[in-house]
Amino acid sequence: MTIKQLTQEAIELLKSLISTQSFSSEEDKTAALIEAWFKRYNIPFKRENNNIWAFNEDYSEGKPLLLLNSHHDTVKPNTAYTKDPFHPHVEDGKLFGLGSNDAGGCLVSLIATFTYFYHQKNLKYNIVIVASAEEESSGPNGLNSVLKHLPEIEVAIVGEPTLMNLAIAEKGLVVFDGSVKGTPSHAAHPNDDNAIYKTIEVLQWFKDYKFEKVSEVLGPVKMTVTQIEAGNQHNVVPAEVKLVIDVRVNDKYSNQEVYDTLKELAPCEVTPRSLRLNSSAIPKDHALVKAGIELGRETYGSPTLSDQATLSCASLKLGPGDSTRSHSANEFIYVHEIEEGIDLYIKLLGKVLNN
Repeated sequence: MTIKQLTQEAIELLKSLISTQSFSSEEDKTAALIEAWFKRYNIPFKRENNNIWAFNEDYSEGKPLLLLNSHHDTVKPNTAYTKDPFHPHVEDGKLFGLGSNDAGGCLVSLIATFTYFYHQKNLKYNIVIVASAEEESSGPNGLNSVLKHLPEIEVAIVGEPTLMNLAIAEKGLVVFDGSVKGTPSHAAHPNDDNAIYKTIEVLQWFKDYKFEKVSEVLGPVKMTVTQIEAGNQHNVVPAEVKLVIDVRVNDKYSNQEVYDTLKELAPCEVTPRSLRLNSSAIPKDHALVKAGIELGRETYGSPTLSDQATLSCASLKLGPGDSTRSHSANEFIYVHEIEEGIDLYIKLLGKVLNN
């Protein structure tokens, strides 16, 4: 098929995906739609849970492996929607629907691109595409669960909405549960160990503390207290104040290093919920990045999390759509963004795969 035909088929696939509910861990019906695409084009594929993956026809042992990945799960629609989130329709060039921008447009564009290169011979890389589940929930049965089935990956393109600019680094994430302990008592009696009052200084510490290493691409580590909980009635001083601390980690630190620092210095107990969502990056002189720059794309560092966090290889986040539309009411992607996205993916990979 021509690129134009593949693009039109990809847009129709996106409409089908939008009209099919696929909340995280409930993606079985959209997985079936993706299976149907591969069957239609006679591309062998594998499936585990709701993840689908396939290799290029001319897969050759010994070649480095390039991963193309995006996800087909969505968040639940927020209450501000005025349009039916499961009704794909185009208005003024905008394709509306839940998951259209995050990350359906990216996914169908990568599927079309993989299909374009599927039969090509003598490519510099082997290619594997993974249409993954549970990205929005960072669940156990997403891309992370597929990696054990794949050969070692040298480099990856993760499809997320970037306006087709090159996110050459992405911040990691650690969520900490904090605990400020005090002495419980009746509110009528003196208490010099009031956990709520002690929390004032703790909050100020988290507000003021700066991690020393600043990334050229991602900037500083960003640490934010996002939740606080204490007490259950007006006349009782509680024994504990619970905090939640959201830490966005740059590529100068591992998540373990951030935990070690807070464990040593923070003025309260901290417990990480997970240390697996590390920051990621790709060198500026990598062939993929250079090819993107040659095609007029800009580089930047992304503050938002994606399935890049599960990868240990160099990875580039790149896709049609705009991250600011993600999880918004009346989510949409411009049709021309998908058309331009497929064209740019093909040109970018052409420069790298055929060198």
